[in-house]
Amino acid sequence: MNYLFLLDNALGFALILAIILLTTKVLGLWLRKAGLPQVLGYIIAGILIGPAIFGEFCHFCIIGFEEAALSGKYFALFAVKNSNLLNAFSKIGVLLLMFSAGLETNLEELKNTGVTSLLIAVAGVVIPMALGFLISLPFNSIGLGTANIMKCVFIGTILTATSVAITVSVLKELGKFNTKLGTTIVSAAIIDDVIGIVVLSVVTGVAKTGQGAEQLSGFAAFKSTIYGTIIMIIAFFIVAISLGFLVSHIFHWLEKRRPSTHRLPVFSLVVCFGYSWLAEEIFGVADITGAFLAGVVLSTAHRASEYIDRKIEVNTYTLFAPVFFANIGISSITFAGIDGSIFLFAVLAVIMGLLGKIIGCGAVCKAFGYSFKESAIGGVGMMARGEVALIVTASVTSTALGANALGGEFMIMTVLLILVSSILTPVLLKTLYSKNKPQVESVDNINV
Repeated sequence: MNYLFLLDNALGFALILAIILLTTKVLGLWLRKAGLPQVLGYIIAGILIGPAIFGEFCHFCIIGFEEAALSGKYFALFAVKNSNLLNAFSKIGVLLLMFSAGLETNLEELKNTGVTSLLIAVAGVVIPMALGFLISLPFNSIGLGTANIMKCVFIGTILTATSVAITVSVLKELGKFNTKLGTTIVSAAIIDDVIGIVVLSVVTGVAKTGQGAEQLSGFAAFKSTIYGTIIMIIAFFIVAISLGFLVSHIFHWLEKRRPSTHRLPVFSLVVCFGYSWLAEEIFGVADITGAFLAGVVLSTAHRASEYIDRKIEVNTYTLFAPVFFANIGISSITFAGIDGSIFLFAVLAVIMGLLGKIIGCGAVCKAFGYSFKESAIGGVGMMARGEVALIVTASVTSTALGANALGGEFMIMTVLLILVSSILTPVLLKTLYSKNKPQVESVDNINV
């Protein structure tokens, strides 16, 4: 027997959760003290307690899987009989993360930031995506290249994500958050993620076309075609937005009658999970798109959305989010397939991901009259990556995409991108602002 304990019941799963929560919290706090995102600590915790490193190279791990342990691949202290329950918790975690991101989207603020933020966001998506696609083409040896065009598109899609959290904290620390440039950067980052999620929905929808089409008939066969996929994506957004007007009115009414009551977050979860199911199962759109759009819909009920977000965030970051990020380290990241080619590609992808944001977003800033230094700040401010990049990567390594899915070895690229961008973004922003501080006009002093 190549395991000490087999966890095949509810109590065993509770023990798995205890181990994950303890290790993610400890490592998350350590990384936060080092000035890095806690989510990196969560992923590293999953890598350390799972089979990715110790199971692969030392043939021992704390949490492993029964099938792998019985095959003699490693000895597991705790063997998980079935990973379905852990994956289900992870799925809830990612849906809640995207739902919370949607709740924090301020549509009025986005409308007020104008064309500049929109074009910066578009450049922040298009340029990194194009660079990611182009550098993937020579790497046929690792499953990319011209023979696997959709996988190359996925690499570009991963590089589109932007995390505004690090940039916001640095701008606040420097007293530049409420400046014209600071507001533009933050708004562009939010729009960037919205566009990125839409792009993800389109490319994953196209990737699923034709899968098992010979066994399908009727509506299912229609959805498996490229034109059917495009029609269904458009139809989803029409249905979701139309339904959103009704949902928004209901929550406005509930908030007036019973403000700040537990029924609001409970009903909001119904909307979140309902939109997610509708997106994935009916329209063939990524479920995280449905969760994000549900949050955007409820964000229009401003008072209610703030209360809902506070309540949802507690449960998300207390339990479900740590499990999601740790499960990436336990189940998704593998070092078995990583060789010199994979590592070289990961390094090049990180470089292209960083340069794509700096060049693309910085060029748009310059076109709108900002100085070279301010344009550099705009590009660097869009450079950081975080949760959304991990969520996108997890989506495109999904088995639901069949032969088009990326291998788990590519997750190292995203982890490296988050680590490097998290370190460089605050350093470069502080350096740029400290050198002959640019005269950035405060939003409070702008005539409107």
